[in-house]
Amino acid sequence: MMIMMKAANLGLRFLLELCILASLCYWGFHVGNGWLLKGVLGIGAPLLAAILWGMFVSPKASITVSQPLQFIIELVIFAAAIIALYVTGKHSLAICFALFYILHRILKFLWEQ
Repeated sequence: MMIMMKAANLGLRFLLELCILASLCYWGFHVGNGWLLKGVLGIGAPLLAAILWGMFVSPKASITVSQPLQFIIELVIFAAAIIALYVTGKHSLAICFALFYILHRILKFLWEQ
């Protein structure tokens, strides 16, 4: 049972990571004036987040950083995605996203994942 719950938490993490990309993409295409700026932000913001994630946060990160710094980078990326949803008027969605992230982090800490 515990193995299934831990696996579900890792699955939740994967979904949250996808939500980062989706929320930054949504934000980018809803701010900015003109199609060029919307395109640059809508593609650039999630691309930048994915690059930072791959370099510092992912299990196979190309640059190894200390655990506290890795957590700070992860937190900044998640916070940016949550704020992006909030400023585009998706308040309830931003709050739910934040709550699911907090739940995931608590379980990850308790289960030493």
